[in-house]
Amino acid sequence: MVKELTEELQGYQWEMPIGLEIPPDKIRARLDLYQDSIIFYLVDGRTIKTKMVSARDITMALLREVPMSSGLLPRNTLWWRQNKNGPEFALWRPPAVWKAALMLEAFKPPRRFKLPLPGLIFICSPGRQPRIYAAKKRPASPRDVIYHAPLFNVFSSGDTCAGTHKFPPNVSEIPESFFTSFFTREAQFNDRSKKYPKDLLQLWEELDGKAKYPLRDLVRIGTIKDIL
Repeated sequence: MVKELTEELQGYQWEMPIGLEIPPDKIRARLDLYQDSIIFYLVDGRTIKTKMVSARDITMALLREVPMSSGLLPRNTLWWRQNKNGPEFALWRPPAVWKAALMLEAFKPPRRFKLPLPGLIFICSPGRQPRIYAAKKRPASPRDVIYHAPLFNVFSSGDTCAGTHKFPPNVSEIPESFFTSFFTREAQFNDRSKKYPKDLLQLWEELDGKAKYPLRDLVRIGTIKDIL
């Protein structure tokens, strides 16, 4: 078995054009990816060493050759991470009054509101719609509690419905960009308020023009750890 594997691995060669007069480059290592495991083969002369490795081992080995930097982070950035969709930034917006426009019927003017909202966490990637959560204070620990954002166009997971709205590549502009689009009764808007669990519009109508959001009305979704 070892002999056959040795001959198989050593049979792989990178053939150079004959005119370059460069000898073939023999294989020195190989990775075999199976459904439940990854096997690493290291060819050392006539000896082959094998071991199981993890996807993390491979990633970390490759990243040694790849310089990574977050660059200058946007103001009020809670954290930054890299995921399968690229860089992701968690941006904090403290409690404030936001202007919002709600389209209730097509081809009719939207209803406009001035809404006092709690602190909001926007999970942003360049050019993509954010995920949004609410918090009673700026998060400082993975154990800090987060709440459903009392907003339309937001699913129970925190994901948002972009519709036709185009978000900017500059992540620092995404929170404000979210509020420039028209809200509609899309996504999920139940259980966003303890006082009005079935109708978020009633909450908006009550808050319109007020200065402060009633934090006791927030509906818990989990902790910072859950979205990290």
